[in-house]
Amino acid sequence: MKRARALWTLLLVCLLTGILAGCGAKEAHWDSFEGALNEKNFPVPKEANSSDHTTTNAAMDYVRYSLPGLKEKDSLPEPYSEAIEAWGWKEVVKGKTANSYVFQKDQSIVHLSIHDGYFIVMVPKDKKATTQSLGSP
Repeated sequence: MKRARALWTLLLVCLLTGILAGCGAKEAHWDSFEGALNEKNFPVPKEANSSDHTTTNAAMDYVRYSLPGLKEKDSLPEPYSEAIEAWGWKEVVKGKTANSYVFQKDQSIVHLSIHDGYFIVMVPKDKKATTQSLGSP
């Protein structure tokens, strides 16, 4: 009788552990990308959800994407960095801050800011002024 009760208790603990592990925070897969809402030529992970798109800012058009598992203290995930480069973007203004990046493709500029659980894609509205401030002709 005690053995059967111990087995049922063990089974219940295993089931609860499995359920709780399945409901935990998911890590991003970084395997498929689509164009950002504010810059169609800049990749964002397909599993990222856009939660805020603001065009009322005078200087920047920005979109906030939620992505579970993203950490501000970590550098830009390697698969994402590779996808950005594969889409033709080059990082400029390196080493400014650990969670902020600036990319350029032709005359287009994109600012990428990484935070815990989300990231922001910002596109300057005045591309000419931004390009000149980065040192391009």
